[in-house]
Amino acid sequence: MHYIDNIIFALILVAGFGYFAFNVKKLVRNIKLGQDVDRSDNKKERWANMALIALGQSKMVKRPIAGVLHIIVYVGFVIINIELLEIIIDGLFGTHRIFAFMGTFYNILIGSFEILAFLVLFSVITFLVRRNIIKLKRFIHNDLKGWPKSDGNYILYFEIALMLLFLFMNAADATLAQRGTEHYIQAGAFPISSFIAPMFENIPSETLIILERTFWWLHIVGILIFMNYLYYSKHLHILLAFPNTYYADLNPKGKFNNLESVTAEVKLMLDPTADPFAAQPQTDAAPAKFGASDVQDLNWVQLLNAYTCTECGRCTSACPANITGKKLSPRKIMMDTRDRLEEVGKNIDANKGIFVPDNKTLLNDYITPEELWACTSCNACVEECPVSINPLSIIMDMRRYLVMEQSAAPMSLNAMMTNIENNAAPWQYSQQDRLNWKNEN
Repeated sequence: MHYIDNIIFALILVAGFGYFAFNVKKLVRNIKLGQDVDRSDNKKERWANMALIALGQSKMVKRPIAGVLHIIVYVGFVIINIELLEIIIDGLFGTHRIFAFMGTFYNILIGSFEILAFLVLFSVITFLVRRNIIKLKRFIHNDLKGWPKSDGNYILYFEIALMLLFLFMNAADATLAQRGTEHYIQAGAFPISSFIAPMFENIPSETLIILERTFWWLHIVGILIFMNYLYYSKHLHILLAFPNTYYADLNPKGKFNNLESVTAEVKLMLDPTADPFAAQPQTDAAPAKFGASDVQDLNWVQLLNAYTCTECGRCTSACPANITGKKLSPRKIMMDTRDRLEEVGKNIDANKGIFVPDNKTLLNDYITPEELWACTSCNACVEECPVSINPLSIIMDMRRYLVMEQSAAPMSLNAMMTNIENNAAPWQYSQQDRLNWKNEN
C-alpha cells in the first residue's frame, strides 16, 4: 500500500515539475522574441544590484509598512519551503521526518518554520485588508480590474491555505507522535501548532492519521499547484526579480539611447565643411523600423520587465501625469506589454512555431498615443519600481516609432521641431531676432 502512495507521489511530482519546466521554456521563448541588447557589462555592479534589490528588497522598504510585511512573506515562504526537500524525500521513500536525526537543530528549524508561518499569515491577512477593506487607491485604480485584480487576492488566499495546512499537518503529526502511533516519531518543536493540537485530542488515532495524511497531501500538492500558477500570475516576479535586477539598465536615469545611423546623419547636417556626397564612415546599419510598434520591436530586457511586473502600482501612484488625471498609467504599460506578448506567443504556438500576422499591434490595440504623449519622462516610475522595471524605455521607443515612422507627433512638438530645423531654436523667431528680448523694457 505504501508503495502505491510512493508511486502516486512520484507521478504527481514529475507532472508538477514537468509542467513548470514546459512553461519556463515557453516564457524564455517569448522573452527571446525581443531585439538583442548587450547587458553583459559591469558584472560586479549587476551582482550587487541583484543582491541588494532582489534579495535584500532595499526598494521595498521605502514604503515601510508594505515593505516590512512583504519581506516577512518573502523570507517566510522561502525558508518554510526548505521543508519541501524533506517532504519530497519522505513522499518518495515512505519515510517520516527523515531529517529528525539532526536533533536539536531540527527542533529549532521546525520551530522557526512555524513562527515564520504565523508571521506570514499575519502579513497576508494584512495585505487582504489593505486591498479589500481599506482599499488603497493603487489597488482599486481603474487600470487594475478583472483578472489582475482577482489574481492579487487569489494568491493571498493560496498563501493562507498553504500556511494553515502546514500548521495543521504539524499539529496532527505531533499529536500522533505523543500517542506513540506507529510510523510517527517525536521530533521537531511546535510553538504555533501546539495551540491547534487540542482540537485533535478526542479524535481517534485512525481518523487522525487520515487527517494528517490529508493535510500532508494537500500541502505538497498545493505547493506544486502554486508553483505552476506563477506563470499565469503577477507573482512570476518571485522568480524573475533576480534576472530582472541583474540585467537592469545601469546608465544614469534620463540617459536615452541613440540610433547610430541617425546620429551620423545629424552630425553630417551640423558640419558645414562636410561633403554630403562623400563616402561616410561605416555605422550600424539603419534598422528596419525606427522605434517600436509591437512587442517584437522591443528588446528582450523590456519583455523580461513586462513578465516581472508585480502590478503593485507604485509606479502609477508616483506618476505626475496620472496624478493630474492623464490617461497614462505606467503599470498598465507593463501589463499591456505582457498581455500582447502572451497573445503573440499563443499565435506562435497555434501556428507551429511561426508568427502569423494578426492585424494587431501593441501600439493602438493595447496602448494609445494619448497615453504615450502624457508621459513627462521624469523617471518617477523607474525610481519607484521595487524590482528595477523601466516603463519609460517602452514609452520612449513607441514615441520614437510615432515620430520617425508615422510623423505622428503632437502639433506642439511638430512646431518645436520645425522651429529647430528652421531657426536652430525651439522658438518661432529667426536667428537674427533671438536676442531682441534684452531690448524690451
